[in-house]
Amino acid sequence: MSPIKAPRGTKDTFSPEINSWQLIERISSEVLELANYKEIRTPIFEHSELYTKSLGQVTDVVQKEMYSFQDRSERNLTLRPEGTAGVIRSFIEHKLYVNPLPYRVWYCGPMFRYERPQAGRQRQFHQLGLECIGILDPRIDAEIINLALNVLENLKIPNLSLEINSLGSSETRTYYKEALYNYFNNYISDLDTESQMRLQNNPLRLLDSKDTKIKALLEEAPSLLDFLDNDSQIHFNLVCQYLNSLSIRYTINPLLVRGLDYYNKTTFEIKSSSLGSQDTLCGGGRYDGLIQSLGGPELPAIGWAMGIERLLLSIPTNNQNIANLDCYIITLGEKAKILAFSILNQLRNSNLKVDISFYDSNIQKQIRRANQLNATTCIIIGDEEIQKEIVVLKWLKIQKQEEVSLNKLDNVAYKILSS
Repeated sequence: MSPIKAPRGTKDTFSPEINSWQLIERISSEVLELANYKEIRTPIFEHSELYTKSLGQVTDVVQKEMYSFQDRSERNLTLRPEGTAGVIRSFIEHKLYVNPLPYRVWYCGPMFRYERPQAGRQRQFHQLGLECIGILDPRIDAEIINLALNVLENLKIPNLSLEINSLGSSETRTYYKEALYNYFNNYISDLDTESQMRLQNNPLRLLDSKDTKIKALLEEAPSLLDFLDNDSQIHFNLVCQYLNSLSIRYTINPLLVRGLDYYNKTTFEIKSSSLGSQDTLCGGGRYDGLIQSLGGPELPAIGWAMGIERLLLSIPTNNQNIANLDCYIITLGEKAKILAFSILNQLRNSNLKVDISFYDSNIQKQIRRANQLNATTCIIIGDEEIQKEIVVLKWLKIQKQEEVSLNKLDNVAYKILSS
């Protein structure tokens, strides 16, 4: 009988890779909490209507990628494909808008989309994201972009670049979609079937097409920035000014629209050229109309999300913070096992990462095991050490050892933590 394997597009995560996950979670939590963003945890599945209303009926996510099902009560449910909609649903349901604004939250957890699995992209994937609700001020736009860069820079991810754009108001996009439709309709025979469908349903989706023919046509296509209303233009100019004040370099990319219908005004992506063609690490923007469309008050909002799997590919190997073992305890004889068990607990209470040998092999094999675990030191206890009321402390990297009295084990913890 063949062993059962994990479903295609899912992945087990364990040591040593889990150390990189923990590094991402720790650094992002520290950066975002310092900026007064509080963690939120929403359900992994929601009513399907939440996503069809918020993401847009003609988006690839809704049409092709959602994991939707009926439960035993015949309710239509969907495993969450992204984090924003659930946060907004929670904000509205619990009437959090009655509290002082802005409402600042961050989240980290699994999402689900039916896509072709590849490096950095799985069907169960994980996102780190934040949302800021209730403030229209362009300083918030610059703040969340800066926070995203802070997270990535603290992870020491190289070759970062920022692209920004403005999608303007809903009226802006209506006029621009019409102009874009008229332009591409002249080249309808050059478009493949999928691109023709996009042209009919939402011409903006052509802007991020990977098709080489469409990319060439876009060079002469109308620019979204030429259609911006006055308010959107002022807002975008101020965002750029605030980014300048933070010495953040950026490129204005008029083709940047993102893949979901709820975006308006500021939109942005942060990329790393070290990743190749799949180079986007973070994407986000404003979604000022989403809360009202889902039954809440008319409030502006902005956010971003990062794919954890993509971050894992970007973190330098020497920055993955592999967690070493501080001490490995080796015992020789039954009496030593009893004494070592109490020493193990004592050292762990002193904040040392300690493990103990459960094997009766000879001392050289046990020392070899300590080296395999990348331990800094090992403590050796045998009958002779018990009689002398000492332990042998061996420093594995420099191959030196010393005797330490049992009543001075606190010195062992201090020495190891200071090394």
